[in-house]
Amino acid sequence: MWEIFQSLSLAVDLIARLDRELVGIILLSLRVSLSAVLIAAAIGLPLGAALALFRFPGRRILVVLTNALMGLPPVVVGLIVFLLLSRSGPLGVLGLLFTPAAMIIAQVVLVTPIIAALSRQMLESEWAVYEEQLRSLGAGPARAIRTLLWDGRYALLTTVLAGFGRASAEVGAVMIVGGNIEQVTRVMTTTIALETSKGNLPLALALGFVLLTLALVVNGAAAAMGSALAPKRP
Repeated sequence: MWEIFQSLSLAVDLIARLDRELVGIILLSLRVSLSAVLIAAAIGLPLGAALALFRFPGRRILVVLTNALMGLPPVVVGLIVFLLLSRSGPLGVLGLLFTPAAMIIAQVVLVTPIIAALSRQMLESEWAVYEEQLRSLGAGPARAIRTLLWDGRYALLTTVLAGFGRASAEVGAVMIVGGNIEQVTRVMTTTIALETSKGNLPLALALGFVLLTLALVVNGAAAAMGSALAPKRP
């Protein structure tokens, strides 16, 4: 028990004095996860809106596939991205393996289905409200999608945050394609796994505290922003 208290004390000390290694790992984690979520949102939100608005052959299959991909095993995604980016793979010439770019690609593959599936569910109810009005105004498909995405932006923020939560907590896929290389591809989750296995609990605990705090701050800020900017009902 004394060892745990001692590790907790050292972890707090690392955070308080902004340990250089700790800060570097946190900044890299944020850069990778935020980049992946932005790219996934740019793909997933319009895809979710299109699935919510339009009826076309194969739509049901796409909906089922999108929902199924929400539970993609991270290690399988990591393996597939690894094979694609490896020297003998089709994208090996790009030289992205064991770089932050490879980690971003893996996280985009994991997060995009989550954002697409959740946004489709939210926008289907929005479309039921606005369909007749938008059709009477002669809105084309692109305008209808833009209108729904803008009108549902506060609700959709939740889906983006869900994607950020998945990306920032990811271990398996980023470990496989990033290699957990010190000062190059070592992020919070992979460092926690590595340092715990080595018995270096203070650094692992410090990063754990930061990861939990980050999740609380992001979700709290989103809730506060949604309450402040949402249209007031009479």
